[in-house]
Amino acid sequence: MKLLLVEDEKRMAQALCEILRLEKYDVDWCADGESGMNAVESGIYDLIVLDVMLPVKSGFEIARQARHLGIKAPILMLTAKGELDDKVTGLDSGADDYLTKPFETRELLARLRALGRRNLPSTDGQLTFGDISLDTNSVSLRCLTSGQSVRLSEKEYHILEYLIANQGRVLTREQLAVKIWGYESEAEYNNVEVYMSFTRRKLTFIGAKTEIKAVRGIGYELRCEDV
Repeated sequence: MKLLLVEDEKRMAQALCEILRLEKYDVDWCADGESGMNAVESGIYDLIVLDVMLPVKSGFEIARQARHLGIKAPILMLTAKGELDDKVTGLDSGADDYLTKPFETRELLARLRALGRRNLPSTDGQLTFGDISLDTNSVSLRCLTSGQSVRLSEKEYHILEYLIANQGRVLTREQLAVKIWGYESEAEYNNVEVYMSFTRRKLTFIGAKTEIKAVRGIGYELRCEDV
């Protein structure tokens, strides 16, 4: 699960990044509100953790603008403020939950697990779209009509997971590249094309009517018009 942490306290951010990565989160860190907002706008994150007091732009502003842009990823706000008014402001700005510093690591992780479950199309380990089912435990893909299944590579799995989580939306090549390979990667856009081709072959192999359609000049989306 891809997580964005926007926190200006360097030591705390580094500690949280280490803890979250040990819990298998794919974490990106931004140290100020401007870079945090730019990252949020990419639309690639499954969870967003925002500090309230940030340089340039506050966590409240980021949450408010994210919701205005249609970003649906759950937002957890972290702050040293514990007053009721601040909690109300955070929730009214678009945050889903609120955690006051200092906090126990176990509580943070529990809150994130709960928010992560809220953002998935399924809670039983099966992500579905059209006539396909993606098993998050076995990393396999099954066609619901033919009964055929196939194991996926890591990249193929993440491509389908991202497309299913954003069903009804066209995802750009840049969004896919950053989501699958990360900001620090030197992956070229042709990597997206190559792995998209591999993933399409897996869909054909199991006899699925669900297709990955290219939208000229924009990117890709999942479609299944015959089911």
